[in-house]
Amino acid sequence: MKRPYELTAVFRQERSLEAPALLQDLAAFCRVLGEQSPELSTWYLKGESKEEATRYEVFDSNGPTTAATAVVTEELRKDVDPRIVGIWNGKTDSNGASLQLIGRPRPETSTVILRVKPGAFPQAYESAAAVVHAAALQWQASAITLASGGYFPLKVFKDRPGVGWMIYLPKALTVQQVPEAGALIPVIDGKKQVGTIVVSVTDAPFSDADAEHVRIANRIEVRLVDQDLLPRLTDL
Repeated sequence: MKRPYELTAVFRQERSLEAPALLQDLAAFCRVLGEQSPELSTWYLKGESKEEATRYEVFDSNGPTTAATAVVTEELRKDVDPRIVGIWNGKTDSNGASLQLIGRPRPETSTVILRVKPGAFPQAYESAAAVVHAAALQWQASAITLASGGYFPLKVFKDRPGVGWMIYLPKALTVQQVPEAGALIPVIDGKKQVGTIVVSVTDAPFSDADAEHVRIANRIEVRLVDQDLLPRLTDL
């Protein structure tokens, strides 16, 4: 499977939209990414050239670096809505990855988009789900999707999120509700379940080139819609 994986998290920004707060949120998420894949442990600010785009490392062991915070603060000085922070892992080969946070004031929705080529993304569903789990808690997401890049046109409902490899919904779901799922992973915040990650396939990394993978994901989408559990994009 050569297409990149794409994770999209939709949420309403609870914290400040100032550069330090946005970078702190990304730092927490990137720590989890680095735990699941060594190719995702180092991140740089984007730039007009490769030299410029590898000049500022975004995080160190303490969180956002002073230099990166200063650069992003200046970049966002005139940007009120949206406020966009884009970073990448400095690789242009099969291990390349980018991460973008598009922050907007409530009640508008904000978005985090992670694109990772297959060489850098964890191949076990448990590790991939750990990334989704981290994003769900970090941003209190209203939905998160994770799929290979070609799945979007293959989903059943164009006005709703696709399941792809996995989808997070802020609902407690059971096997009886989604029997087609390969796994249902509860997302716990403290002692309370705040949502569920619905995984379509567990025996291999999801591929939109695999007809059986697509069929399972599609069946889950239909099952969720039949029970009014898959929201419309306009309702997120």
